[in-house]
Parts: sequence; structure tokens; C-alpha cells
Amino acid sequence: MTSPGPTDSETVTTVTVHRSPRYFSFMIVGAVIGAILALVLTLTFPENPDFDRAQVFGFLLLAGVTLGVALGSLVALILDRLLRRTTAKVVADRLGSTEITEKTE
Repeated sequence: MTSPGPTDSETVTTVTVHRSPRYFSFMIVGAVIGAILALVLTLTFPENPDFDRAQVFGFLLLAGVTLGVALGSLVALILDRLLRRTTAKVVADRLGSTEITEKTE
């Protein structure tokens, strides 16, 4: 078996590189913060005679997680816009590609 030699297909292109936040991570952190806030609010306020604590926690959990995900997404979008200003153009070169052929029997 011989190794492929150098090819003449070296190409150089200019590409734009920028950092961007991971949206899903921000959404998860927002949801966790919303859930913790719902728990804290449930335990700090006096008990309501119409609803027990589990029902109040469920209501607050729905609202807290929804708002937390929305705010986490908003923070990620703002960070993405701020980080987009720091894009850099770099030169990328492709050293060539080798074709791998498979034998079918």
C-alpha cells in the first residue's frame, strides 16, 4: 500500500470566525434559576387557605421556568450580538483531500 503524495489542489480562502454563546445552556440555566426562585417564593410567603403549598409551587414553577427560559434566551441573544462585533477574518488553507475508495465484494 502506498501513501498518497502531495497534491496540487492547495487552496487558500478567507473565512470569518466569531464566537457565539450556546443558547441551550443559557436556556437551561434560566430554567433552573426560575425553578429555584419558584421554590423560594413558595416557602417565604404565608400559606394560602385556598391552595396548598404544592399547588402554589406548581403555578410558580410553570411561570418561573417559562420566564427563566425566555430571559436566558434573551441574554444569549444579547451576548451573541455583542460578540459578533469581535469577528475576525483569518486565512484558512486547505492542504488537499485524498479520496478513499472502498472495495465492494
